Amino acid sequence: MRKISERKRVVVKVGTSTLTHRTGRLNIRRVENLVKTLADLQNAGHEIVLVSSGAIALGMGKLGMTKRPSDTPGKQACAAVGQCELMYMYDKFFAEYSIVVAQVLLTKYVLLEDRRQHVVNSMERLLSQGVIPIVNENDTVAIDELELEVGENDSLAANVATIANADLLVIMSDIDGLYDKDPHVHENANLIPEVGEITDDIRSLAGGAGSALGTGGMATKIKAVEIAHAVDIDVVLMNGKNPHKLYDLFEDKPVGTLFAKTL
Repeated sequence: MRKISERKRVVVKVGTSTLTHRTGRLNIRRVENLVKTLADLQNAGHEIVLVSSGAIALGMGKLGMTKRPSDTPGKQACAAVGQCELMYMYDKFFAEYSIVVAQVLLTKYVLLEDRRQHVVNSMERLLSQGVIPIVNENDTVAIDELELEVGENDSLAANVATIANADLLVIMSDIDGLYDKDPHVHENANLIPEVGEITDDIRSLAGGAGSALGTGGMATKIKAVEIAHAVDIDVVLMNGKNPHKLYDLFEDKPVGTLFAKTL
């Protein structure tokens, strides 16, 4: 199995809980650290694709809302406002390191077999020009996931990794990795450093939704791992509260849980 440091093309997915405070407002220090770290990794020779949640939460903050809307038009409105905020933020922060970013908004229909080649072509051209594509679900018009509340950005990240022919998918969340039992309930829960095949036992360890501002949970992350493993892409699940941990990861130090297809 190749070392993490040898992986060139990397898709990094950040969840809403990584980008925002509990208030829904932007966690400026964390986002700045994330951008600086990703910029440095790109300077070191890695090709970076960023899949970013957070549009709805940022829209809530911009509109002065403290509770996630329960109706689909309300979520669409928050996503429309928040996506502007999200891209303005990334464009501003990455520009400080002379890195150009591009917005890529996807729906599941665009990823159908007869259409996805257009996304592949666009992604390849952007990466060849040193651009960091920033990908999100187009929640303003793609309402299926909004209504189902299934945290599809984890699966979206896995599909983007497939489209981009990535060497690695890194999912940054509000948990350190996969545990042998729920760490929120059991103080003696142990982090599992490496997982090979996704078995029923591994699936049974996943369950429940994520934070109040996001919709993901461990189950959606395991689903994302299965999508990535189907095309031989390894996945790392790690805590996003300290983006500098990405340095440790790419220095081949143990971080989070490595889901390695080759184990």
